[in-house]
Amino acid sequence: MRILQLHNRYLLAGGEDAIADAEADLLAAGGHEVARLRVANPSRRPAAAIRLAGAAWRRSTARHVRDVARRFRPDVAHVHNTWYALTPSVLDALHAEGVPVVMEMQNSRQVCVGANLFRDGRVCTDCVGTHPWRGVAHACYRGSHLASAAVATTIALARRRGTWDRVTRFVAPSEAVKASFVRAGYEAARITVKPTVVPDPGPRPAPPSASTALLYAGRLSPEKGADLLVDAWRRAEHRLDGLRLEIVGDGPLRPQLEREVPPRVSLAGWLEPEELAERMRRARALLFPSQCFETFGRSIAEAFAAGLPVLATDLGGPGELARRLDGEWTVPAGAGAAWAGALPRVNDDDAIDAAGAAARALYERDYCLEAGLHRLERIYGELGAA
Repeated sequence: MRILQLHNRYLLAGGEDAIADAEADLLAAGGHEVARLRVANPSRRPAAAIRLAGAAWRRSTARHVRDVARRFRPDVAHVHNTWYALTPSVLDALHAEGVPVVMEMQNSRQVCVGANLFRDGRVCTDCVGTHPWRGVAHACYRGSHLASAAVATTIALARRRGTWDRVTRFVAPSEAVKASFVRAGYEAARITVKPTVVPDPGPRPAPPSASTALLYAGRLSPEKGADLLVDAWRRAEHRLDGLRLEIVGDGPLRPQLEREVPPRVSLAGWLEPEELAERMRRARALLFPSQCFETFGRSIAEAFAAGLPVLATDLGGPGELARRLDGEWTVPAGAGAAWAGALPRVNDDDAIDAAGAAARALYERDYCLEAGLHRLERIYGELGAA
């Protein structure tokens, strides 16, 4: 099969970049011919401002994609992120060349100016199913009314032009994401759920109950809940029987957390994926306190691969994943008091080990590379790709 994969990279590499690269590698290893079309947003002004102003449509990009499609002659095109240098114009270009298009729903950019359904410390769906201009009023993109207007224009123009109708099949990483787009007016029949898959890190050296380390792995920002978790730790540390918390990641909250770090909490900063995977193999549980609507939670799939239980906020994809474990492994979104009350659950050795075994079994069935390759091949086959 010949697959043209398109992806607009982020300035700070994140989960969507990793997913696009991993899927391209997976398909190539499976014997398919993959052409990767990658672009990146400018990092400096005024180039970034010029590109952002043209985020709704770019004739030169559409022309380039048509040329690539004519030369490569793909059986299917798989579009990941288009924001903002790539632009939605690529969908019209692929449609004009008669190429079936699969498009990821790894973020909420098509229905939300901020792309994460989060505003003022809470989940926000004000623009879902209506119009994006509230996001301009609230400056949801980078805190800028002007930049938010560029996002809203992109959303509105794509709707008016019927750009999303050019997509043959959308793929959502979780049922929660599919449901949110159906509420926004998308047809359920055009959306297939395709969970993210991750490599196998190998067997654990010991069961989770043998470890005293609890892990947080993610961006240190308010919507991810790192500060909420530290507050919960202060409230509950006397009930955690000598356990310790390792915070892996970087972000705007790091200086604050470094000033206020409580006992038995350490900040490891950003780690290479291999080192993080090793820590997961030796940890007791992963804590996922995100307060925004996450589409999936790649680190949760990585934890499952490591046979590691996950205590997660009951929102979006992460809540959906954690509910699949044996026992009570979700926490209501909101104040740190809920997490303070939930943290002592990790003291139970039997429950921890049972959840770890369930996590590994789920990985082997649904989130391993082989399962991911079969899903992609099935989706492409349903569109008539060879």
